[in-house]
Amino acid sequence: MLDFNDIALFVEVVRCGSFAEAGRRMGMAPNTLSRRIQGLEQALGTRLLQRSTRKLVLTAAGEQFHGRCVEAVDTLGSAGVDLSMGSQEIAGLVRIAAPADFFHFFETEWVAEFLEQHPKLRLDFILSDAKADLIGDRIDVAFRGGQPQDSAYVGRQILPSGYGGLFASPAYLAARGTPESLQQLGQHEGVCFSQQGGSASWSLVGPDGVDVRVEVATRFSGNTIQALRRAALAGLGIALLPSAIARHDLATGALLPVLPMYRRPGRGMHVLYPSRRHLPLAAAAVIDLVTERLNAALQRHDESPP
Repeated sequence: MLDFNDIALFVEVVRCGSFAEAGRRMGMAPNTLSRRIQGLEQALGTRLLQRSTRKLVLTAAGEQFHGRCVEAVDTLGSAGVDLSMGSQEIAGLVRIAAPADFFHFFETEWVAEFLEQHPKLRLDFILSDAKADLIGDRIDVAFRGGQPQDSAYVGRQILPSGYGGLFASPAYLAARGTPESLQQLGQHEGVCFSQQGGSASWSLVGPDGVDVRVEVATRFSGNTIQALRRAALAGLGIALLPSAIARHDLATGALLPVLPMYRRPGRGMHVLYPSRRHLPLAAAAVIDLVTERLNAALQRHDESPP
């Protein structure tokens, strides 16, 4: 079986006109080059070069073989250079897995600015709360809330743990009143994650740092944060939401804080990628973008209750 490396050596020897010059360019001893070409000739069953003390001359078979190989060798060499250069440029396609509500707290304007800065880059977002198979789904980068559970991937925290709080719409509070204690929450409707039965519980941390668990009645439940947020906006009850998710609605007055002295510690955000080695420059740039933008947003919008 022919060795492509030996064919490439043969093309370089012909280009240089001598084993000595080819060896100098390639950092290889001339006698090693000569043995490699001899091995290629044995594999082909024909002589490619006539050797003399002063020069190398292609045989008829060698000239024909060189003519067939030189373009392919140069093409593959150019492809390698292009790939190497591409690894030093923010370009190509990056597939990104992120939570379903990712673009509620990560502004699409930030993505637009990033793509404008890097016109050769393409981004493909796969938004889902399901666990992503980075290898099987060809995911370059995955952003997930909380501590990663899959040790097969490289992971690190990019966003510190924030806080969540209780929120409700002005219409709901006007109709049902604003609770002033945890005990009064029992008289209200809770908007909670899906579960069996007609009640749910919230784990909160009080002003004294003590954990408390509150049982609430619920007539509306859902399996995503966005479902709970929209239900709260519609006046269906009080929702326990991450502050980052509620900050826009708080700023516009669409949601109001309820018992702001009680909070729930958040889970932060982590980034996952398949391997620590050879992380593409474009994927690293996306990680930097998300990290910098979200941390800057946290600094502008303090996570403490209003």
